[in-house]
Amino acid sequence: MNNSKYNYIAYRTNVDITIDGDLTKPVWQNAKKSQRFVDMATRDPGFYDTRMACTWSNEYLYIGYWVEEPFVAAELTKRGDTLFKENDIELFIDGGDCYYELEINALSTVYEMFFIWRDAYKKGSCFDVDEFDLLDRNAYSFAGDFDRNPESFWDGTHSRGARWAFRDWEFPGLRVAVKVQGTLNDNNDVDAGWTVELAMPWSSMEWLRNGRSLPPKDGDTWNMFFGRFQKLMNAGQEIQPHPAWVLKPHGKYDTHQPELFPRVCFADKELNTAPNID
Repeated sequence: MNNSKYNYIAYRTNVDITIDGDLTKPVWQNAKKSQRFVDMATRDPGFYDTRMACTWSNEYLYIGYWVEEPFVAAELTKRGDTLFKENDIELFIDGGDCYYELEINALSTVYEMFFIWRDAYKKGSCFDVDEFDLLDRNAYSFAGDFDRNPESFWDGTHSRGARWAFRDWEFPGLRVAVKVQGTLNDNNDVDAGWTVELAMPWSSMEWLRNGRSLPPKDGDTWNMFFGRFQKLMNAGQEIQPHPAWVLKPHGKYDTHQPELFPRVCFADKELNTAPNID
């Protein structure tokens, strides 16, 4: 396997992982932890450390995030709240003619979105089903980041144009847990940060498989975005845009670029899940 072709290699686990947010479990200590996330546009290292790891079984895709944060904060509690307005971690999974977005904050609140490219949503296509009925599901037209330029206001700046965004779509069987290493919403002490652990059934990835096997075969590649947005205040003012730290930079502040997502290769080689001995 040519490791240079991929941004991350995910190895198989034979462990049924309990999803509780605790990444001190042997399976995560033996998983391949990523390099420190970098700025999505400039490639500079994020000044708070963020890393991820990924493993998989026949039933689940497992992902963990380590998030350094001296003052862990989260306020939004309703599923579907716009978590990118505060601190969150993010995962996108590219499915070719569609892609999925997941955001999680330190309160374990979840924000999900399913996008279908408008040029792929046609009468008689695979997406012409009740699950993606534009009226019944109250779908939104989404052109990417807000843009006031007349030439791209409606279709955005991506070469494929706009997408249909389904705000009420939920990933079946998704399991998410967060563990805070410190005191949430209390600036009287300095926190270490928070960890996120999630499990996603392969059986729920049918729309995203794009011709690939479920579960993956050895050497299968998926494009996945791993990122973090951080709300920062200076002299009482919120810094905009929020710093975005990612596994692989895009060269600009736009997460909705599936062709730029990191390439994750799934290797049918098991992790050593026995505890490490120094």
